[in-house]
Amino acid sequence: MSSIQKSEVDVVLVGAGIMSATLGILLKELEPNLKIEIVERLDHAAAESSDAMNNAGTGHSAFCELNYTPERPDGTIDASKAINIVEQFEISRQFWAYLVNKKVLQNPNKFINSVPHMSFVWGKDNVNFLEKRYNELLKYPLFQGMEFSKDPKQIEQWAPLLMENRKLDDVYAATHMRIGTDVNFGELTREIFNYLVKEDGVSMSFNTEVNNIKRKGDKWLVEAKDEISGKTKKIKAKFVFVGAGGGAILLLQKADIPESKGFGGFPVGGEWLVCNDPTVVSKHMAKVYGKASVGAPPMSVPHLDTRFIDGKHSLLFGPYAGFSTKFLKQGSFMDLFKSLELNNVLPMLSAGIRNIDLTKYLIGQVMQSNEARLAALKEYFPDAKEEDWKLEHAGQRVQVIKKGKDGKGVLQFGTEVVNSADGSIAALLGASPGASTATQIMLKLLSNCFPNEYKSEQWQSKIKEMIPSFGLKLNEHPELVEETRERCSKILKIYPNN
Repeated sequence: MSSIQKSEVDVVLVGAGIMSATLGILLKELEPNLKIEIVERLDHAAAESSDAMNNAGTGHSAFCELNYTPERPDGTIDASKAINIVEQFEISRQFWAYLVNKKVLQNPNKFINSVPHMSFVWGKDNVNFLEKRYNELLKYPLFQGMEFSKDPKQIEQWAPLLMENRKLDDVYAATHMRIGTDVNFGELTREIFNYLVKEDGVSMSFNTEVNNIKRKGDKWLVEAKDEISGKTKKIKAKFVFVGAGGGAILLLQKADIPESKGFGGFPVGGEWLVCNDPTVVSKHMAKVYGKASVGAPPMSVPHLDTRFIDGKHSLLFGPYAGFSTKFLKQGSFMDLFKSLELNNVLPMLSAGIRNIDLTKYLIGQVMQSNEARLAALKEYFPDAKEEDWKLEHAGQRVQVIKKGKDGKGVLQFGTEVVNSADGSIAALLGASPGASTATQIMLKLLSNCFPNEYKSEQWQSKIKEMIPSFGLKLNEHPELVEETRERCSKILKIYPNN
């Protein structure tokens, strides 16, 4: 019997995370006859960046993340990124609502729950910044309903743990957005794949690691190894998507497309403090974000989070950033070194020199003691007791390094889709706010890689069915904002408390 298994499909999805799940279900809805094969190196779906413990689960909607609303040199607030992110999150919510109606997702409260989003700061300068931010965001329909207060009693009412036994020798401020949510992207991903694998023409392989992707005429040959049986799989496909989290950059390099040249990656790890004590957890129902330390990457903005994971209500604080040469949580310490090529060494070195503050910050985080972690937690929860919290590893992220216009490396926060000129292969690089905006990211990928089909009346009509606001900016159509949110909230069973 041959130890090589050969197959031919229309689409190969490498990696079983939220991006592959979203792209897979979109393609199957748009083209039901497509043959799709999903290949995952671990033994279950959503085991890396999409897993609930490996991301913030915020449902990044820019309600509370202060790094999405930077202060300009003249002191005004730039809300453009926040508006763009909340627009994209509303697209995700509409798509999830469609999937619930279609019975792809059976019980929405397994993956999405109502949890208010808050920003919390102290000190005169920070309080002034937050008030300016609040006043700026209120100008836009997507942020209507946001509340602001400098009254400690009001803040305590929103989130008691923040103010309990706090010495009021400083000034404090908070914003509160009651329509925020907590999203378990791991559960969402697994539910989509559970549906997909029952569809005709869809197959899925776990414990199977892709070790090469290369051109084969007008198609791609994906070579993988089944780690259980030892058999080699060779899959021919018209289109390949690499959604392998931090591992995507290594696979993209193997594909050797010109568009991948000059890209590098900078890995950043994370850890959480987790509390499961019901007496503590029951006192807090909010996602509370603060301001990041100088030099900290965006995914390290401190937050005290209500989370619903596998039906259990927990509190998480962090993340505490760290450095590892791994590109995946269950990756290899050689990942960073394997990614070095002649075309990206200089961009990576120059990016490192340009981001000395980040390097210093990560070294400080790695060296942090338990006492220092507890002290950081107490800035948000003054009554925190060490015995109620345990340290757990969060996911591994790889920040994109790309060649700038000056030829030097630029460390880029966020996500980036890289695709070949003919659109036959694409990869997703980067991190936050990826999962929350996965639907919009994958729609953009479809427009790049399937341009003729994307423009067709069939696809445009189907996308509009799945995402009713498609083609419109909700922020420019105030009358649609409330209507869209009410409809989605009803379908997703998320009913904010007053």
